[in-house]
Amino acid sequence: MEKGDFCISTMTSSNIGVLLTIGVMTVLVIRIIYVINRSRKPLHSKSPQSLSTLIVLGSGGHTAEMLNLLYVLQTERFKPRYYIAAATDNMSLQKAHVFEDSLLGKEALKEVGGAEFMQIYRSREVGQSYITSVGTTLVAIAHALWLMIKIRPQVILCNGPGTCIPLCVIAFLFKVLGIRWSSIFYVESIARVRKLSLSGLLLYKLHMADQLFVQWPQLKEKYPRAHYVGRLM
Repeated sequence: MEKGDFCISTMTSSNIGVLLTIGVMTVLVIRIIYVINRSRKPLHSKSPQSLSTLIVLGSGGHTAEMLNLLYVLQTERFKPRYYIAAATDNMSLQKAHVFEDSLLGKEALKEVGGAEFMQIYRSREVGQSYITSVGTTLVAIAHALWLMIKIRPQVILCNGPGTCIPLCVIAFLFKVLGIRWSSIFYVESIARVRKLSLSGLLLYKLHMADQLFVQWPQLKEKYPRAHYVGRLM
């Protein structure tokens, strides 16, 4: 009888564990579906308060396109602004400094709460082997997590650099876990005419971007959930 009771107790504990696992997974799936559906709705903030904004910069033309976008943005609505670029990309942050100084002036910058400029580790450098990139990717993810906890942005703006992926992934996980809701807006580069960049494709396929904008009509036809906004450059 004691052996039989032990078997029954073990089976009961096992069943409870299975049921709890199924329950947690079900809640998680429902939460992910809710986040994806809510993310598709346009951002409507009736509060007069400004929105803290994380801006991801990238080497080459990505930074130029992003700054052109910021010029037409209601900058007083999106502040404070946090600029992030790869640790090896000093030029982008210099351009962001120039943009902020020309937009507000140094004294005005202090009055509105200012802007902060940060760097993030790359997951993989150009020419780096895939084996060694495993370690650097883990470091980059940990660094991105620390930055997201520190900044806790309400809005994330990005337009192509791979450095935005770990930040957007963590932002999406924060949504699912109910830690922080960050609206992700991805503007595909004007250089992408026929297909999305790898960053854009990942955010599109995984439904992580709240709104994904393209600058060519053929991209809208190929990716129906994207929003065609015409040429921004």
